[in-house]
Amino acid sequence: MTAPREEAAHHQPPGEELSRLAELHGVATSYSPSPDRTVPATATAVTRALAALGVDASTPQALRTALADRERHLRERLLPPTVVAWSGSPVPALTALPDGTRLHVTTEEGATRTSLDGLPPGVHELTATAPDGRTARSHLVVAPPRLPSVPGRSHGLLVQLYSLLSSRSWGMGDLGDLAELTGWAGRDLGVGFVQVNPLHAAVPGTPTDPSPYRPSSRRFPDPVHLRVEDVPEYAYADDQETLRSLRERAARLRAAVLEKGELIDRDAVWDLKRQALELVVRVPLGPGRHAAYRAFLAEQGQALEDHATWYALAEVHGSDWTRWPEGLRDPRSAETARARTELRDRVDFHSRLAWLTDTQLTDAQRAAREAGMAVGIVHDLAVGVHPEGADTWAQQEYFAAGMSVGAPPDAFNARGQDWGLPPWRPDRLAACGYAPYRSLLRALFRSAGALRIDHVMGLFRLWWVPQGEPPTQGTYVRYDAEAMLAVLVLEASRAGAMVIGEDLGTVEPGVRERLRERGVLGTSVLWFERDWTGDGRPLPPESWRADCLATATTHDLPPTAARLTGEHVELRDRLGLLTRPLDVERAEAAADTAEWREELARLGLLTGSGGSGSSEEDEVQAVHRFLLRTPAHMVGVWLPDGVGDRRPQNLPGTWDQYPNWRLPVADAEGRPVTLEEVAASPRMRALMEVLRSRGEDAPPAGG
Repeated sequence: MTAPREEAAHHQPPGEELSRLAELHGVATSYSPSPDRTVPATATAVTRALAALGVDASTPQALRTALADRERHLRERLLPPTVVAWSGSPVPALTALPDGTRLHVTTEEGATRTSLDGLPPGVHELTATAPDGRTARSHLVVAPPRLPSVPGRSHGLLVQLYSLLSSRSWGMGDLGDLAELTGWAGRDLGVGFVQVNPLHAAVPGTPTDPSPYRPSSRRFPDPVHLRVEDVPEYAYADDQETLRSLRERAARLRAAVLEKGELIDRDAVWDLKRQALELVVRVPLGPGRHAAYRAFLAEQGQALEDHATWYALAEVHGSDWTRWPEGLRDPRSAETARARTELRDRVDFHSRLAWLTDTQLTDAQRAAREAGMAVGIVHDLAVGVHPEGADTWAQQEYFAAGMSVGAPPDAFNARGQDWGLPPWRPDRLAACGYAPYRSLLRALFRSAGALRIDHVMGLFRLWWVPQGEPPTQGTYVRYDAEAMLAVLVLEASRAGAMVIGEDLGTVEPGVRERLRERGVLGTSVLWFERDWTGDGRPLPPESWRADCLATATTHDLPPTAARLTGEHVELRDRLGLLTRPLDVERAEAAADTAEWREELARLGLLTGSGGSGSSEEDEVQAVHRFLLRTPAHMVGVWLPDGVGDRRPQNLPGTWDQYPNWRLPVADAEGRPVTLEEVAASPRMRALMEVLRSRGEDAPPAGG
């Protein structure tokens, strides 16, 4: 008889006191999947989210105590732990200070000030002393009011690097291929940027999760992307016979993907590269190279030492650090210090790989700039990291234990989503002046002309799902968006880089406006751009926003050719993913595409009479002519569209049913093509010529 009452309690909404406590800690008690509907969060979800923030609300007495403590703390504190100052604007956090409060600022450079006037951008230390003797210390983030203006319009390529193999690849695309791609695309195609998938370090082990969006670490790149032969010490390795044998095996891997239809095998590629790199790092570094390596070690400091230590320990104990011997689960324990000393050769090996990969990333960006690209390489920042990886081990205090990031139920996914990524704790970030976030951004901006932030709405709030619960039993937890944006603008400005936010899907009101205010571009995908507040038809190009990267598709969507032919519906049907009858899905997809064809024909972008005589290739070109008619600052071309590829790189909602993240770029017949073949493709050149010779397709001045 108790089970029904327990189940009801599990799903009951939070009471008044719990709602008040949740509000004071940034935990939502409801969410709105649509403007006309509000869904309450459960008391269990709210209570567990508070627990992950170190707040006990498990009993009525604990709840009342926690509420009283929080209200007293907020009433008595002088300053929040992090204060944001946009250059040239008032600082709201200081207006509430008592009259006569004295301020003292210690800048990043160690200078002292008694006023905020004229402070340079940076993260400084602020001390406030009230007349009654109370003192507060805060981190003061001083940031430019917005990112630098976008340097004119540009067009570029979007590609999943692993999928673009050249005749020199070891079974998957690498940083040597990226440098070649940028050199060719910049000089021959006149592109301004190349956007790649996240190149973050993966969790080791077999089989490795192939998704680049669930890495072990976002702070350091994955050495699987190294072009081994481009490492200077490679030529001087003693065992050239073994290296020759590894190259031959790599050639067979490459041929299996390009000629025999096999999938990209990241684990096999890494096995060969690891063996080769073990030989390469035995070669002593020359004086200049040694000095550069030591400088890298000094610059990266504790973060790199932790990263390399985790990988060294994972070789011995496996990649799930939560199952390691207890003493090794703490990166600051005496046991870990002893293990680091015992494994110092392996720690140095993984540190060296991080340096070599960082160097090749820098070389690729340099190649892009030398090829004339205004932006160069656009790197991608994943939403989070694997719960058992290097970052969660090294930065445990900053992650919310027992929580996972996901998405609430909506019109497209009634079950919600759980992405298996532990979220950062907003309270701990604020307490340390967002140090982990700052160091992450600095690492990515080292070799980026721009940064794409996946699910940029996460700077404002994230859907936290308690471990063991379905995604429907989660709730939103809010972050200090002003601080997150200030740090982002500060670090991007220092690097002279742009920022693109992936703001697709359900976006909280006001988020896009605040991002635009700070100079962060959004993302607009053609098929989703409709007049949703009017007749629902395709949005005319002049009505698109200017502050965005405009594309026809993304890595999570069907290639343009598949969308135009309706093949994406057939694929989902074959995999059993449709929730409605096939005929209904076909008809809806055909109607959607027909409306876009009508719009393309209305604008005169299709060949033939009213578009009736247009070929698939003509239609793909017409779609991109349409994108040029919009005022978008950046126009991106999904590289597989250039050769007629019909297969998505990732099919959300699948795992084993579809080879996500393991397909090479292929032509219209499904034949894998190399980078060299892409560069020689008449179809690719014809499409890019559409982008290069904008002419009458460019939007009007000031559009």
